[in-house]
This record gives sequence, C-alpha cells and structure tokens, in this order.
Amino acid sequence: MCKSLNKISCPRCHSQNLYRFGKDKAGNQKYQCKDCRRQFTLEDCKGKKNRILRGYPRCPVCGSGTYLHHDYEYYSHYTCNSKKCGHSIYVAKPINIPSASCELINGKTDFKRMRFPLFLILTALNLYYLNASSTRRIAQFFKITYNVKVSHVTIASWCKKFAPIFLSIANKLTKNLDLSASDEWHADETVVFINGKKHYLWLIIDSENRMVLGFNLSPSRDASQAFALFKSASKFGCPSAIVTDRLGSYNLATKTIFNTSKHIKVQSFKDDISNNLIEAFNDTFKDWYKRKRGFKSFESANTLITMFIFHYNFLRPHYSLNNLIPVQVACILDDEKNINKYLLSA
Repeated sequence: MCKSLNKISCPRCHSQNLYRFGKDKAGNQKYQCKDCRRQFTLEDCKGKKNRILRGYPRCPVCGSGTYLHHDYEYYSHYTCNSKKCGHSIYVAKPINIPSASCELINGKTDFKRMRFPLFLILTALNLYYLNASSTRRIAQFFKITYNVKVSHVTIASWCKKFAPIFLSIANKLTKNLDLSASDEWHADETVVFINGKKHYLWLIIDSENRMVLGFNLSPSRDASQAFALFKSASKFGCPSAIVTDRLGSYNLATKTIFNTSKHIKVQSFKDDISNNLIEAFNDTFKDWYKRKRGFKSFESANTLITMFIFHYNFLRPHYSLNNLIPVQVACILDDEKNINKYLLSA
C-alpha cells in the first residue's frame, strides 16, 4: 500500500486497507476499500473525517463497521459492511419490549394488621401451594388441629394478597445472582385456561439448580411474548445455551437477547439434549393447577402462579437435588432456617 494512503480511511467501515481505483468523471482520484469494497473519492469524505458510526456496533467477527439492515419494534438488525463476512448482529430495544406478567404484581407489601398470627397464614400457604390442599380442607385442618375457626374465603384471599411480599423477598435474595456459568436454560410454554379461554404460560428454568427464572402469562404465542420472557430472565446473565422446542417465536428472541448463547432446538425425544427438565416442571405445575379447575381472571392467575413459583424455588425440596431447595443449590441461602427467617421478618 502506498504511504500516502495511510491517512485515508474508508467512509463506511473506517478501514485503511485501500488501493487506488482509477478516477471519476471529474478527474478525482478514486479509492476502493479491500474489506467492504466501497468506492469513494476524497470529495466524498469531506466533513466525514471525524464521523462516528451512529452508535452502530462493530462486527464481532472481522471488526468492520456495520449498517442498519432492518429496524423493528423490539430489535435492530445490523449487517457487516464487509461482503466477505456479511455477519448479522441483532440488538434488542429493552425500552420497547413489554414487561413479562411476572413483573406486574401489585398489592399488600407486609403482614401488618392481620387478624390471625403469621405462622397460621404461612401454614395455610404451604398447605395450599406445596400440598395442593383446598381452602376448605385447610380451614378444616385449622379447626381440628388448632381449634381456630378460619373461613375458607379468608384463606383463599391469603393465597392471593401476599404475592407482592413474596415477590419482593425473591427479588431481594436474587438481586446479585449471576447464572452465566450455567450450561443450559430451558424454555417452554404450557396451556392454562382463564375463565374458559386458552392462555399460554411461558417458562424458563435453569438446568443446574432447577430454579424457575421467570414466567409470562399471555393469550398468544407470538414473538413479543418470547421477548418479554427472555428480557425478564436476562437479569440473571447469559447461559451457554438456550434449549427450546421448534416454535419460531423463540428464534429472534434468542438471537437478540442471548446473542452469545447457542440456541438448541429440540427435534425429538431421542436427541442428546432434550427439554424433559421443563416438561417435568410442567407436570408438577399441572398437578397443582388441575385441582383449581382453571382460573377466574388474568390477575388472579398471574398472582397464584407467582406464589406457586416462589414456593417451588424457595420452599419445595427436590428429589433430583438430593432433597435440597433450588436456592440452596444456587448458594443464595444456606438452609431452611434462613429462609424462614426472611419470611418471618417480612
């Protein structure tokens, strides 16, 4: 390369790997970039010497600049300027991505001014979510065991109204949790009925500690719901791989939000890596859900599912984890005494 070309850079990718490419009609010297094949003259570069790439990312493969290929509602698609490379980059727009339903919980944030003692309320919640007991059977249990008369309607309200408290406890304990070292996160969706209408419960779970990292309840299975689910789980890091079924809604969401993770699409049960882990959770959830005979409203369903997942992550021992709780495997809490301490101090 001629020394006089050292101070000249390509106006598209800023590469200095250039060579002279004849002259234009006005007699100006033309240059061509060896990386992106852009042809230009010095007249074209006037006023662009200090040009910034408009905030566009550089290609992680060859280091060249990129151009905006498509701009969508939830993400932007950039393509490498180098024709030899042509690598695609997907950048999410977190502000535009809707929030998952697990983040839309509002209500009472403490146990103050309750008529009944706290241990009675926690016992009722454990019986309802861990043992799948009905509210009438729990009321009967309190009458026989403690000689305390509690209406089944009161117990039903307990199962819903304290969801914000448990959600705040979960957020506080997992605030600094980083699961980027995990091999796989599994994502799937299952059907629930709300007031007789079909809805989809999207779930994502860590393969190593069995923690449910997020959920999203929606009436459809389009890509926006997958974006919402992955956005809520991205606060825990970026795993080595995302395992899903062949639903097309996961494709762009995985490329955009978990762009460094390998996307594994399960083809059949004979594959080396399957989605049996989250299917097992779906069986556990459905065993509890079918006893409720569906949900009456979206808000009620969202609240009850939040409480169920809290008990699954923080209170339920798992046989596959040697009877440990997922938060113990994730090293968030050492033992059950610490968990009960957080509940009693809420």
